[in-house]
Amino acid sequence: MSGIDYRRFPIVLAAPSGTGKTTLARRLVATTAGYRFSVSATTRPARPGERDGVDYHFRDRAAFESMAKRDELVEWAQVHDQLYGTPRTELEIAARRGEHVVLDIDVQGARQVRASVPEAVLIFVLPPTVQELLARISGRGTEDRGAVARRLRTALQELDAAREFDYVVVNDGLDDCLDRIRSIVVAEAAHPRRIVGFEELVGAMRSEIDRALRQDYANAGS
Repeated sequence: MSGIDYRRFPIVLAAPSGTGKTTLARRLVATTAGYRFSVSATTRPARPGERDGVDYHFRDRAAFESMAKRDELVEWAQVHDQLYGTPRTELEIAARRGEHVVLDIDVQGARQVRASVPEAVLIFVLPPTVQELLARISGRGTEDRGAVARRLRTALQELDAAREFDYVVVNDGLDDCLDRIRSIVVAEAAHPRRIVGFEELVGAMRSEIDRALRQDYANAGS
């Protein structure tokens, strides 16, 4: 935003499994200045090629539960028999750097963020079609039919929660969807509550206009 500064805010992306929200989140961070990807903590085993501290903070169940008890997680939930959560340090680092932290989390986590971080913007990502969603989930090749069925049942519940979000976008093309997300952030940044020193800025402008009226336009018609 030209001429004024605004407080950065967390951006939550949630979606049914297979919708591409993780790809969206990482591409948003990689292609747009001022964004930082939030690395979640999880108890699930790392998949081939995943790195600790990059893809996830991989923790055993005892370590994860200890983080939760010490209030070190902004949100956490159990999904498909595993625990996932957002370390509070991820938001703190982004705040110090003046960046938007991008959270790639599920609906349960988004609800907790809504309650604990009210300045966050929640965006729900829809698949372009159900057929595309089915193809993405079943095409992973890493899960059996039972696991796929569990993901589909979870997707039904998550779709019911879409109305709770601030915005909904359809991932019908990576670049177009990213453009819509960036536009949402730009619009949210223009809200008066996010502008740094908004009351002082408006007050100073009013004072200058009042002074001009008194000094330069005192005798002009109203």
